[in-house]
Amino acid sequence: MVLLCCPTNLIGVTVSPSRSQFFKGEPVILNCEDDSSEGWTVRRNTTAGGTTNCSEWGISENSSCEIPYLFSGVDSGVYWCESRGGGASSMVVNISVSGGSVILQSPVLPVMEGHDLTLSCQSKTPPSNPSAAFYKDGSLIRTEPTGHMTLQHVSRSDEGLYKCHIRDHGESPSSWISVSEKPSTTSAPSTTSTPSSPSPTSSSPLHVWLPPVCISVVVLLGFLVLLVVYVHRKSKTKRRTRTPDDITYSDLTFQHPQQQQPIRASRETSSDPEILYSSLRKASAPPL
Repeated sequence: MVLLCCPTNLIGVTVSPSRSQFFKGEPVILNCEDDSSEGWTVRRNTTAGGTTNCSEWGISENSSCEIPYLFSGVDSGVYWCESRGGGASSMVVNISVSGGSVILQSPVLPVMEGHDLTLSCQSKTPPSNPSAAFYKDGSLIRTEPTGHMTLQHVSRSDEGLYKCHIRDHGESPSSWISVSEKPSTTSAPSTTSTPSSPSPTSSSPLHVWLPPVCISVVVLLGFLVLLVVYVHRKSKTKRRTRTPDDITYSDLTFQHPQQQQPIRASRETSSDPEILYSSLRKASAPPL
C-alpha cells in the first residue's frame, strides 16, 4: 500500500566533473541518483553507436558508470538513466568531447530562471593571454579578459547555443544551455491591496499532502486488524469457559409420620400435603 500511494523521488543523472564539454582523453563518471532497490543503469545515444548500455562502453558499478578515456566523435551524445524495468529518468545530459584545444565549461543541467550563469573558456595548454570571446547563437556577446563571463539573473531568452574562442588556441564546440522556469511562491498580501483568490498553481503539491494520507491509512488499517483479533480472542475465551449442557432430575423421598416405609412422592397419585415432589432441570444458555 505504501508503494502504491506514496510518491518516489525522481531519478537524475549526475556528471563528475560537472560540465558538458571534455577534452579527448579525459575521464568522466556518470551516476544515477538511485534511492530505491529497483536498480538503475546509465544508457546513451550517440551518432556512432546508437543506443547502448554502460557495460558496452564503460565500467559499470551499481548505479554508476565510468568512462576512463573519452574519444572525440565516439563518446559525444545524450546520456540518461534507465531502470531494469525499462523506465527512463526524467533528466538527460549532453556530453561533448573535443579533439581540439579549447572547451567551454558550462552547467550540465538547466539553470533556474533568475539565477546567475557563469561560463569559462578553457584551453588544453595554459594560454599566454586568457582573454576569451563568448558567442550565443553565432553572435558575439562580449570579450572577457579573464576568460570567464557571468550572465546575471538569466531568463528564458538566454537559452541558446554558446561557444567561446581563445586567440591563437582555437574555438570550443557549441553547447546548448537551458533555463528552467522559476517555481512560483505564495507571497503575503499587501496591506494596501485586496488579496486575490489563490490560483490553481499555488495549491499544495502532491508530494506534500500524499505521504501523511498514506501514513493515516496504514495506521487505521493496523487499528482495525488489532480490533478484529481482540474480538476473536474474546469470543473464543467465552466458548471455552461455557459449561456443557446437562440435565439434573431430583426425586425427593419422604416418610409418612405414621409409617417407617419410604414412600416415593408422586404428584399425580397423592394428595397428602406432606408429600412433595420436585423436579429440577437446568437448561443451557442459548449460544451467543
